[in-house]
Amino acid sequence: MNSQSSRSIPELFSDAVGQLAKLVGNEFELARAELSEKASHAGRAAAMIGAGAVILIPALVLLLFALSSALIRSGFSDPVAYLLTGGGAALVSVAFIVTGLSRLSGDALKPSVTLDQVQRDKIAAKEMVR
Repeated sequence: MNSQSSRSIPELFSDAVGQLAKLVGNEFELARAELSEKASHAGRAAAMIGAGAVILIPALVLLLFALSSALIRSGFSDPVAYLLTGGGAALVSVAFIVTGLSRLSGDALKPSVTLDQVQRDKIAAKEMVR
């Protein structure tokens, strides 16, 4: 029976390569899980953008009519009142879109946990080979 201390260099190297292969397989599993989580995050962000747009449309229509009516009653001409209310609505829409897009940024979707783990494994593999 071979003991751990009397193993040959080829056996040790073979074990190290086997462990490295297992480690790489585990890294792929981690990457798959993290990318799935990031895709889910992106889906929720896209859903928020869509929900914000759908809910905002009828509410803005009513608010814009009310605001335009108030501006007209306070002395603004019809075109100026509509221009001011349309500009305000555009600003609100841009705020929703920018918020959703910021949640879809590259940094937010990068599999940082996997990349960090791969770097640590790369260092460990180099140490094993030495």
